[in-house]
Amino acid sequence: MTAGLGSFVEKGGLLVIELERLLQSQGFGSRAECRALIARGRVTVDGSFCDDPSACFSPEGLSFTVDGVLWPYRRLAYLALNKPAGYECSHRPGQHASIYILLPSPLVKRGVQAVGRLDQDATGLLLFTDDGAFIHAYTSPRKLVPKVYEVVTRHLVDDAQVAALLGGLELHRETKPVAAVACCRLSERRLRLTLTLGKYHLVKRMVAAAGNRVESLHRLAIGGFILPPALAPGAWMWLAESDLDLLARRVPDSSDKNWPA
Repeated sequence: MTAGLGSFVEKGGLLVIELERLLQSQGFGSRAECRALIARGRVTVDGSFCDDPSACFSPEGLSFTVDGVLWPYRRLAYLALNKPAGYECSHRPGQHASIYILLPSPLVKRGVQAVGRLDQDATGLLLFTDDGAFIHAYTSPRKLVPKVYEVVTRHLVDDAQVAALLGGLELHRETKPVAAVACCRLSERRLRLTLTLGKYHLVKRMVAAAGNRVESLHRLAIGGFILPPALAPGAWMWLAESDLDLLARRVPDSSDKNWPA
Protein backbone atom coordinates (compact mmCIF):
# COMPACT_ATOMS: atom_id res chain seq x y z
CA MET A 1 0.00 0.00 0.00
CA THR A 2 1.53 3.30 -1.08
CA ALA A 3 0.98 6.62 0.64
CA GLY A 4 -1.80 8.70 -0.92
CA LEU A 5 -1.63 12.45 -1.30
CA GLY A 6 -3.88 12.79 1.75
CA SER A 7 -1.05 11.36 3.89
CA PHE A 8 1.21 14.33 3.12
CA VAL A 9 1.19 17.84 4.55
CA GLU A 10 3.12 20.88 3.41
CA LYS A 11 5.74 22.38 5.69
CA GLY A 12 8.16 25.05 4.57
CA GLY A 13 7.30 24.43 0.95
CA LEU A 14 8.01 20.68 1.24
CA LEU A 15 5.58 17.79 1.27
CA VAL A 16 6.20 15.77 4.44
CA ILE A 17 4.64 12.69 5.99
CA GLU A 18 4.34 11.36 9.54
CA LEU A 19 6.77 8.55 10.27
CA GLU A 20 4.03 6.06 11.19
CA ARG A 21 2.25 6.71 7.88
CA LEU A 22 5.52 6.45 5.98
CA LEU A 23 6.27 3.04 7.47
CA GLN A 24 2.71 1.91 6.75
CA SER A 25 3.08 2.93 3.11
CA GLN A 26 6.25 0.84 2.86
CA GLY A 27 4.59 -2.35 4.08
CA PHE A 28 5.48 -2.45 7.77
CA GLY A 29 1.95 -3.04 9.00
CA SER A 30 -1.04 -1.06 10.17
CA ARG A 31 -0.62 2.41 11.66
CA ALA A 32 -0.90 0.88 15.14
CA GLU A 33 1.80 -1.69 14.33
CA CYS A 34 4.06 1.01 12.89
CA ARG A 35 3.54 3.21 15.96
CA ALA A 36 4.61 0.28 18.14
CA LEU A 37 7.77 -0.28 16.06
CA ILE A 38 8.72 3.37 16.45
CA ALA A 39 7.89 3.58 20.18
CA ARG A 40 10.05 0.53 20.89
CA GLY A 41 13.11 2.17 19.35
CA ARG A 42 13.29 -0.18 16.39
CA VAL A 43 13.36 2.56 13.74
CA THR A 44 16.07 4.99 12.64
CA VAL A 45 15.72 7.72 10.03
CA ASP A 46 18.82 8.86 8.16
CA GLY A 47 20.98 7.19 10.80
CA SER A 48 19.26 8.57 13.92
CA PHE A 49 16.77 6.82 16.20
CA CYS A 50 13.29 8.32 16.21
CA ASP A 51 10.67 7.32 18.78
CA ASP A 52 8.02 9.87 17.74
CA PRO A 53 5.41 8.35 15.39
CA SER A 54 4.17 11.85 14.50
CA ALA A 55 7.58 13.16 13.47
CA CYS A 56 7.40 14.44 9.89
CA PHE A 57 9.92 13.80 7.13
CA SER A 58 10.25 14.60 3.47
CA PRO A 59 10.24 11.11 1.93
CA GLU A 60 12.16 11.75 -1.28
CA GLY A 61 15.67 10.35 -0.94
CA LEU A 62 14.94 9.22 2.61
CA SER A 63 16.48 6.07 4.05
CA PHE A 64 15.35 4.39 7.26
CA THR A 65 16.04 1.19 9.16
CA VAL A 66 13.72 -1.22 10.90
CA ASP A 67 15.49 -3.66 13.23
CA GLY A 68 18.79 -2.66 11.64
CA VAL A 69 17.74 -3.39 8.05
CA LEU A 70 18.20 -0.42 5.72
CA TRP A 71 15.28 0.56 3.49
CA PRO A 72 15.05 3.35 0.92
CA TYR A 73 11.69 5.08 0.66
CA ARG A 74 9.93 4.15 -2.58
CA ARG A 75 6.63 5.77 -3.49
CA LEU A 76 6.20 2.88 -5.93
CA ALA A 77 8.21 -0.31 -5.85
CA TYR A 78 9.87 -1.74 -8.97
CA LEU A 79 11.88 -4.94 -8.51
CA ALA A 80 13.68 -7.58 -10.54
CA LEU A 81 14.15 -11.12 -9.28
CA ASN A 82 16.20 -13.96 -10.71
CA LYS A 83 13.60 -16.72 -10.43
CA PRO A 84 14.89 -20.19 -9.58
CA ALA A 85 13.09 -23.33 -10.66
CA GLY A 86 10.50 -24.84 -8.33
CA TYR A 87 8.45 -21.72 -7.51
CA GLU A 88 4.98 -20.77 -8.67
CA CYS A 89 4.05 -17.16 -9.49
CA SER A 90 1.06 -17.25 -7.19
CA HIS A 91 0.10 -16.25 -3.66
CA ARG A 92 -1.77 -19.55 -3.45
CA PRO A 93 0.50 -22.09 -5.13
CA GLY A 94 -0.52 -25.66 -5.81
CA GLN A 95 2.34 -28.15 -5.58
CA HIS A 96 5.32 -25.82 -5.25
CA ALA A 97 6.45 -22.90 -3.09
CA SER A 98 5.18 -19.39 -3.80
CA ILE A 99 7.62 -17.02 -5.51
CA TYR A 100 6.60 -14.40 -2.94
CA ILE A 101 8.48 -16.16 -0.13
CA LEU A 102 11.68 -14.99 -1.84
CA LEU A 103 10.76 -11.34 -1.20
CA PRO A 104 10.97 -9.53 2.15
CA SER A 105 7.68 -9.39 4.01
CA PRO A 106 7.26 -5.57 3.75
CA LEU A 107 7.36 -5.75 -0.04
CA VAL A 108 4.66 -8.43 -0.08
CA LYS A 109 2.56 -6.55 2.48
CA ARG A 110 2.67 -3.35 0.45
CA GLY A 111 1.19 -5.30 -2.45
CA VAL A 112 3.88 -5.93 -5.05
CA GLN A 113 2.73 -8.33 -7.75
CA ALA A 114 4.59 -10.35 -10.34
CA VAL A 115 4.48 -8.71 -13.75
CA GLY A 116 3.40 -11.68 -15.82
CA ARG A 117 4.45 -15.21 -14.96
CA LEU A 118 7.11 -17.84 -15.45
CA ASP A 119 6.25 -21.53 -15.17
CA GLN A 120 7.42 -23.23 -11.98
CA ASP A 121 10.21 -25.02 -13.87
CA ALA A 122 11.31 -21.86 -15.75
CA THR A 123 14.02 -19.56 -14.46
CA GLY A 124 15.28 -16.03 -15.00
CA LEU A 125 14.05 -12.46 -15.06
CA LEU A 126 10.80 -11.72 -13.25
CA LEU A 127 9.56 -8.21 -12.47
CA PHE A 128 7.46 -7.09 -9.49
CA THR A 129 5.69 -3.81 -8.75
CA ASP A 130 2.76 -2.21 -6.94
CA ASP A 131 2.20 0.12 -9.90
CA GLY A 132 -0.94 -1.04 -11.71
CA ALA A 133 -0.22 1.00 -14.83
CA PHE A 134 3.23 -0.59 -15.10
CA ILE A 135 1.75 -4.08 -14.81
CA HIS A 136 -0.71 -3.29 -17.60
CA ALA A 137 2.00 -1.81 -19.82
CA TYR A 138 4.18 -4.93 -19.56
CA THR A 139 1.48 -7.60 -19.71
CA SER A 140 -1.06 -6.28 -22.21
CA PRO A 141 -0.89 -8.28 -25.47
CA ARG A 142 -1.31 -5.03 -27.38
CA LYS A 143 1.95 -3.58 -26.04
CA LEU A 144 4.12 -6.22 -27.78
CA VAL A 145 6.90 -6.02 -25.18
CA PRO A 146 9.84 -8.14 -26.38
CA LYS A 147 11.07 -10.87 -24.02
CA VAL A 148 14.17 -12.96 -24.64
CA TYR A 149 14.44 -16.61 -23.61
CA GLU A 150 17.21 -19.16 -23.74
CA VAL A 151 15.91 -22.65 -24.43
CA VAL A 152 17.58 -26.02 -24.06
CA THR A 153 15.83 -28.60 -26.22
CA ARG A 154 15.57 -32.36 -25.93
CA HIS A 155 16.48 -33.03 -29.57
CA LEU A 156 18.89 -31.44 -32.00
CA VAL A 157 17.70 -28.16 -33.50
CA ASP A 158 17.74 -28.08 -37.29
CA ASP A 159 17.27 -25.30 -39.83
CA ALA A 160 13.67 -26.32 -40.47
CA GLN A 161 12.75 -25.81 -36.80
CA VAL A 162 14.37 -22.37 -36.70
CA ALA A 163 12.55 -21.42 -39.90
CA ALA A 164 9.25 -22.65 -38.47
CA LEU A 165 9.70 -20.62 -35.27
CA LEU A 166 10.44 -17.51 -37.30
CA GLY A 167 7.79 -18.14 -39.95
CA GLY A 168 4.87 -18.76 -37.62
CA LEU A 169 3.24 -21.85 -36.12
CA GLU A 170 -0.38 -22.91 -35.83
CA LEU A 171 -1.09 -23.47 -32.15
CA HIS A 172 -4.17 -24.89 -30.46
CA ARG A 173 -6.62 -22.17 -29.37
CA GLU A 174 -4.74 -19.46 -31.27
CA THR A 175 -6.60 -17.72 -34.08
CA LYS A 176 -3.53 -17.01 -36.18
CA PRO A 177 0.03 -18.32 -36.51
CA VAL A 178 2.47 -17.30 -33.75
CA ALA A 179 6.02 -16.37 -34.75
CA ALA A 180 9.20 -15.49 -32.88
CA VAL A 181 10.57 -11.99 -33.46
CA ALA A 182 14.09 -13.46 -33.49
CA CYS A 183 15.55 -16.94 -33.18
CA CYS A 184 19.22 -17.80 -32.87
CA ARG A 185 20.64 -21.32 -32.65
CA LEU A 186 23.42 -21.14 -30.05
CA SER A 187 24.44 -24.80 -30.21
CA GLU A 188 23.00 -28.13 -31.28
CA ARG A 189 20.33 -28.05 -28.55
CA ARG A 190 20.22 -24.40 -27.47
CA LEU A 191 18.09 -21.58 -28.87
CA ARG A 192 17.65 -17.93 -28.04
CA LEU A 193 14.10 -16.79 -28.79
CA THR A 194 12.53 -13.33 -28.71
CA LEU A 195 8.74 -13.18 -28.35
CA THR A 196 6.33 -10.29 -27.91
CA LEU A 197 3.41 -12.35 -26.58
CA GLY A 198 3.12 -13.73 -23.07
CA LYS A 199 0.58 -16.50 -23.41
CA TYR A 200 0.34 -19.67 -21.34
CA HIS A 201 3.25 -22.10 -21.98
CA LEU A 202 3.89 -20.24 -25.24
CA VAL A 203 7.59 -21.10 -25.67
CA LYS A 204 6.96 -24.76 -24.89
CA ARG A 205 4.00 -24.90 -27.27
CA MET A 206 5.93 -23.23 -30.07
CA VAL A 207 8.96 -25.48 -29.74
CA ALA A 208 6.70 -28.55 -29.62
CA ALA A 209 4.85 -27.40 -32.75
CA ALA A 210 8.21 -26.99 -34.49
CA GLY A 211 9.01 -30.64 -33.74
CA ASN A 212 11.13 -30.47 -30.60
CA ARG A 213 10.68 -30.24 -26.82
CA VAL A 214 11.80 -27.75 -24.17
CA GLU A 215 14.04 -29.22 -21.49
CA SER A 216 14.81 -25.93 -19.74
CA LEU A 217 13.67 -22.34 -20.16
CA HIS A 218 15.41 -19.21 -18.90
CA ARG A 219 14.25 -15.61 -19.44
CA LEU A 220 17.20 -13.34 -20.14
CA ALA A 221 15.65 -9.96 -20.84
CA ILE A 222 12.53 -7.83 -21.01
CA GLY A 223 12.67 -4.85 -23.34
CA GLY A 224 16.25 -3.60 -23.19
CA PHE A 225 16.81 -4.70 -19.59
CA ILE A 226 19.02 -7.77 -19.34
CA LEU A 227 19.09 -9.88 -16.19
CA PRO A 228 22.31 -8.83 -14.40
CA PRO A 229 24.77 -11.77 -14.26
CA ALA A 230 25.62 -10.85 -10.66
CA LEU A 231 22.02 -11.33 -9.50
CA ALA A 232 22.05 -14.85 -8.06
CA PRO A 233 19.09 -17.22 -8.42
CA GLY A 234 16.54 -16.32 -5.75
CA ALA A 235 17.95 -12.81 -5.25
CA TRP A 236 16.11 -9.56 -5.97
CA MET A 237 17.07 -5.93 -6.62
CA TRP A 238 15.44 -2.51 -6.75
CA LEU A 239 15.10 -1.14 -10.27
CA ALA A 240 16.62 2.30 -10.73
CA GLU A 241 15.34 4.93 -13.15
CA SER A 242 18.01 3.85 -15.62
CA ASP A 243 16.70 0.26 -15.43
CA LEU A 244 13.14 1.44 -16.08
CA ASP A 245 14.43 3.35 -19.10
CA LEU A 246 16.04 0.16 -20.41
CA LEU A 247 12.81 -1.77 -19.95
CA ALA A 248 11.05 0.71 -22.21
CA ARG A 249 13.61 0.28 -24.99
CA ARG A 250 13.76 -2.32 -27.71
CA VAL A 251 15.69 -5.45 -26.87
CA PRO A 252 19.17 -5.88 -28.41
CA ASP A 253 19.28 -8.06 -31.52
CA SER A 254 19.07 -11.52 -29.96
CA SER A 255 19.89 -13.19 -33.28
CA ASP A 256 23.50 -12.06 -32.73
CA LYS A 257 25.48 -14.92 -31.15
CA ASN A 258 27.52 -12.32 -29.28
CA TRP A 259 24.38 -10.92 -27.67
CA PRO A 260 25.04 -10.30 -23.95
CA ALA A 261 23.65 -12.89 -21.55
